[in-house]
Amino acid sequence: MADSLTSAERLLRTFARRTNLTLPGRGFALRGDQHDPALAQALTRIAGGLGMRPVTDGASESLAPLTVDLTDEPRVLLGGTELPERPDADTRITFARDHMPVSTALAREITATGVLVGRTVGVCLPLEPKTAVLALLLREAGAAVTVYAHPDETDVEVAEALRSRAFEVSADPARTGAAERSAALDFVRSGLDLLIDDGAHLIRLAHAEAPDPVARWVGASEETTSGVRALRPLAERGALLTPVIATNDAATKTAFDNRYGTAQSCVFAVADLLERVGLTLRSQRAVVVGYGPVGQGVAAMLRALDADVAVVETDPLRALLARHDGFETGTLAELAPEALVISATGAPRTVTADAAAAARAVAVAGGTPGEVELGEDVTLEPVDGEPHIVRARPHGTFLLAHVGAANLVAGEGNPIEIMDLSFATQLAALEHLVTARLAPGLHSLPDDAVARVAASAAAAHGVLLDPADGRHEDEPRPGRFGVTA
Repeated sequence: MADSLTSAERLLRTFARRTNLTLPGRGFALRGDQHDPALAQALTRIAGGLGMRPVTDGASESLAPLTVDLTDEPRVLLGGTELPERPDADTRITFARDHMPVSTALAREITATGVLVGRTVGVCLPLEPKTAVLALLLREAGAAVTVYAHPDETDVEVAEALRSRAFEVSADPARTGAAERSAALDFVRSGLDLLIDDGAHLIRLAHAEAPDPVARWVGASEETTSGVRALRPLAERGALLTPVIATNDAATKTAFDNRYGTAQSCVFAVADLLERVGLTLRSQRAVVVGYGPVGQGVAAMLRALDADVAVVETDPLRALLARHDGFETGTLAELAPEALVISATGAPRTVTADAAAAARAVAVAGGTPGEVELGEDVTLEPVDGEPHIVRARPHGTFLLAHVGAANLVAGEGNPIEIMDLSFATQLAALEHLVTARLAPGLHSLPDDAVARVAASAAAAHGVLLDPADGRHEDEPRPGRFGVTA
């Protein structure tokens, strides 16, 4: 069974790597399972643990199901056909757009209203195919779109594909230090009306170094937990010069992007990297540091792939949640030795130098700069033929994806359908910023806007809803003793 579990995991990782599509919520089918009952059983077990739904091969599904054909050499299919070839950036962008119906539908509605016509929108997100689709949709809605990407979050081919479509793109993996800072300042001073930020890096830089342009912005939208966390003190002091929507906090973002998207893409990237140095997740001691939405998803994914998972938390409520989800809890110092340690906090100095030295391997899910401390005496030793893995000497810990965001450094970011939800939420945030004329400060996306995105996603994914028929209307109901008010 152990060999079958390993083979099953590899087949599912192949699907994710070749397509960048989501597994949780996707239909799963088998062909020819009688040819290899053990592998069929292992596939069914792991797929169920990942949140996949069994469907009949050939069934009509809104998300093309993942099918594994076992009749001869095991192979994984998408909707009954061979996995697509995505040899270049243009093909990857087209493929992503074909699997982003929610963003496409909302962008079409926004286009009809004309609210973005003549607005200059700055997009600062990891630059990969899904971000390119967002830029295209914004331009089709009438906005002038300019793109900035941090050096370690730039897919060079995608950047060039956008430039070939006449987008202004500021993205260069070779930038460091002063050059990177100068490019970022040029971007925030370039006459933006609206900004989509990731990590609030540009929002904070603009407030510190270019406050006059910020005061003229219509507003900004923040994508990440770490970015919203960084902006809250500014908002509490009344120091934000522009309205910022905490898009990360919308359920259509956090509940899916953080919980399922970051979890799948990071855990699968980690599994791919471990395999290259002769290690597997199966039966591997894995320690997840942080049990927010990202950590919850990472822990669940690791368990589905048969790792032995423990959780480290500083928050008592989240530690209790981890226990109730069936995970061992403890201190990082106690659990790190010889383990795979995955930081899932989005906070600097999460993994101490001592813990990193004791671990077998260290990785970061999501990520913020400096999430892993390495210590002053550590030297980094390249692993032959593995551009995304180094060993920290003298202790020998494998640093996966150079302890940057594993899914971005060693992969193509979060799955396409997950980011479709996130980017639809971003589009709703931009529309709200323009139409509501908010005061400077940190704002939540209104419930009706979130519900609109959720309804569109449910329809696109073929989710059937029970008609309310007045049963759930928000009106007073008599209490046990007949008293209404």
